[in-house]
This record gives sequence, structure tokens and C-alpha cells, in this order.
Amino acid sequence: MNRVVTLAAEEQMNPLLPAWPEVIIGLLCFFIVFGFLGKKLLPSIEKVLQERRDAIEGGMERAEAAQAEAQVLLEQYRAELAEARHEAARITEHAREQGAALVAEMREEGQRQREAIVAAGHAQIEADKKQATTALRQDVGSLASQLASRIVGESLEDHARQSGVIDRFLDELEAKAASSAGAK
Repeated sequence: MNRVVTLAAEEQMNPLLPAWPEVIIGLLCFFIVFGFLGKKLLPSIEKVLQERRDAIEGGMERAEAAQAEAQVLLEQYRAELAEARHEAARITEHAREQGAALVAEMREEGQRQREAIVAAGHAQIEADKKQATTALRQDVGSLASQLASRIVGESLEDHARQSGVIDRFLDELEAKAASSAGAK
């Protein structure tokens, strides 16, 4: 009979439904494990996740800040580069202007020196011409008086008279040369 009661009890038991004491023990163990995990592991897991979230967000913020700083530096670099180019152009233009002024000044100096040399040359030519004219007058006068004394046969030793004759003769020659130059 014992066996029959056992068989009858087994037939009443549904294999899909556990026994009530097992369910209570299982639920009690579940809540103990869940409480332990909730008290001990969940805060540390939450802390690790928060740190990771902060690291990711902080990294993104740092990356954005670094990118913004790089953009600012790039703009500063571009502005400084533009300013340096402008300064180089200004210096080049200034040097070009100074070069042009220096060339003009050197031309003026060269022109003044040329004019001074030409004036000195003209003065030297004029002085040489006067000296040659004086020497020629003396030589022509001397030769003319010697020739006249040979032709006339008398001595023209009187110096004042000789100078007067020679001067008159040369003045007549100069007047003829001037009138023929004026006619041309």
C-alpha cells in the first residue's frame, strides 16, 4: 500500500510545477544573491561605468577643446602669415623706392660731374686758346716785324711802334674772320 500511495502521489505531481518549499527556498536564495549583488557589486559596476562614461565624455570634450584651440592657432598663424607677407611687400616696395631714389640721385650726381668736367674742359680750352692766341700773336708779330724790316730795309726796333703795327694787323685779320663767319 505504501507503494500505491507513492504512485498516487507521483501521479498527482506535475513535473512542470515545482514543490512549494523549493519555490520558497529558491526565492529566498534569489533575493539573498540579488541583495548581495545590489549592495556589493552593483555600486562598483556603476562606478566603473560612470568612470568610463566620464572618460569618454571628457575625452570628447578635450578633443573638442583641442580642436577649437588648434583652429584658433591656425587662424593666428594665418593672420601672422598674412601680416608677414604684407610686411615683406612693404619692405620690398620701400627698398624699390629707395633704389629708384638712389639711381636718380646718382644720375643727378653724374650729370653734375659731367657738367663740371665739361665746364672745366671748356675753361681749359678757352685758357689754351688764349695762351695759343697770345703766343701766336707774339710769334706772328715777331716774324712780321722781321719780315717787314727785311723788306723795308730799316729796323723796326721801336717796340711801341712794332706792337701797334702788329695789333692793328691782327685786329684786321680777326675782323675779316668774324665777318666771313657771320656771312656763313
